[in-house]
Order: sequence, then C-alpha cells, then structure tokens
Amino acid sequence: MPRIILADNMKVLPGIADAAVNLIYIDPPFNTGKIQQRTRIKTVRDEKAGDRVGFKGRKYRTEKLGTQAFADAFDDFLEFLEPRLREAHRILAADGSFFLHLDYREVHYCKVMLDSVFGRECFQNEIIWAYDYGARSKKRWSPKHDSILWYTKDPKRYTFNYEEIDRIPYMAPGLVGEAKAARGKTPTDVWWHTIVPTKSAERTGYPTQKPVGILTRIVQVHTRPGDVLLDFFAGSGTLGEAAARLGRDFILIDNSPEAAQIMARRLAFAEPECVGFKPK
Repeated sequence: MPRIILADNMKVLPGIADAAVNLIYIDPPFNTGKIQQRTRIKTVRDEKAGDRVGFKGRKYRTEKLGTQAFADAFDDFLEFLEPRLREAHRILAADGSFFLHLDYREVHYCKVMLDSVFGRECFQNEIIWAYDYGARSKKRWSPKHDSILWYTKDPKRYTFNYEEIDRIPYMAPGLVGEAKAARGKTPTDVWWHTIVPTKSAERTGYPTQKPVGILTRIVQVHTRPGDVLLDFFAGSGTLGEAAARLGRDFILIDNSPEAAQIMARRLAFAEPECVGFKPK
C-alpha cells in the first residue's frame, strides 16, 4: 500500500526490513546556504486596486496564497547524510538501484562517500539534468544543471528496461534517414528537460519541486510494475506521482508538515496511507 510518512527519516529507515525496496531516489537539501522559498500567487480582476496590467490594459490584483520555505544550510552535510545512505544500502533489494540528486556544491564529496558505502564497482552513471532557465552570471559560467548519481546494489544484476526508454528527436534528422528520424534516439547521460513551469498544472508550490518527467524516466526504466519505491526526502512527492502513474508502490518520508500535506493532496488519487498526520 502506498504510504506518506511525516517523520524524521532516521526514525523510520531502521524499521524497514533488509532488501525490502526495489528503488530509492532521494533529492536531499543541496546545502546552498540559503533559505529555499517559494510564494504562490493568483491574480484577480480589479480595475480599482489592481497592481498589474494585463491584456487590453485590464487591471489585476495580486493575492498571495502562501509561502513554502526551509533552511538549506548544513555545517556537517556529509555527517548528516552518511547514516541515511548506509540505511539506504541495507534496505535496497539485491537487484535494486539508488539515485542521489544534488548539484555542483556537494555532489563530488557525496560521490566519494557513496563509493565507500556501495562500492566503486556499483557506480553506474552520473546523469546530468540540464535546463535553461533563470538568471545569468556575469562573473562565471552560469550553472544550469543538476547531477543524479546512479548506484546499484549489485554491479552485474539490476533492472534496466531498455525497451521502456522514451525516445527523443535527432538533432540532425536528415543525416540518419526517415525511419530512424521517425523512431527517434535514446537519451544519453545528459537529460535536457525544463524545470516545472511557473503556471504549470504540475506545480505544487513546493520550493524545490522536480519535474515529474525526470522521475518518470527513472521509474519506467529502472523498476517493474508492483515494485516498491522509496524517497526519504520526499518534498513535493514527485517520485510518488511517477510511481503511482506507472503502477508501482511507494513510500514517501518527509519531516515537514507542509510537505506532507502537499503530497497528500497531490497523491489523493493513489489513496495513500498517511502516517503521522491527517490530510487537510
């Protein structure tokens, strides 16, 4: 049964049985040193008190719907993460996969630590999620990618459904012939995908929400129907949505009451068991 658990993940992980989970994806705090914050708004037609102008000069008033925020700063980031990674290795199935999603600040240090926890031979890929959005620096090359490290429990035995990989267009279709151009090509370890658009129906208002397209690709290729998937820094619950839409089970853990409520609303269609809180 799918579950959303409101708790400190280190109070839950030790209670999960050995090799009980087929895939683990985590998107922990990136240790940016900042407050991660996002305010949701809506606009209401108001010719008298409108603070912005729209089509044909019509005036609209901006109303704030609420702000989601959390502190993203750790002096001991690796010490914080290591026991959680060791629990992840213990509860991962023999043919399971583990994905750690970070950016340039901490990913290299975590790669070294994961080599120690999983074994260097179990490292499969560094997947680059590249996007083109936001401000540009005038002092350095603007960072516009995240890294997703993929490890397996066993270096020779793991789930990889090649036939389930979604196809993408060729950049020069005229060079490959009509049949290949129509079929498209499989992605490499660089995945171009937009962030969650501001006005997208997918958007939940959670500050660091990741696009469901990225998680759908991971779930589709690295798991089978009926598998159990785990995210213990679940945030907005994107892994849960990808899992449920593809017929997989999920366990989502987060210590934020706001995140738990967002997940409960987003995943109500999957009828998850909510542990430690009541959905509003």
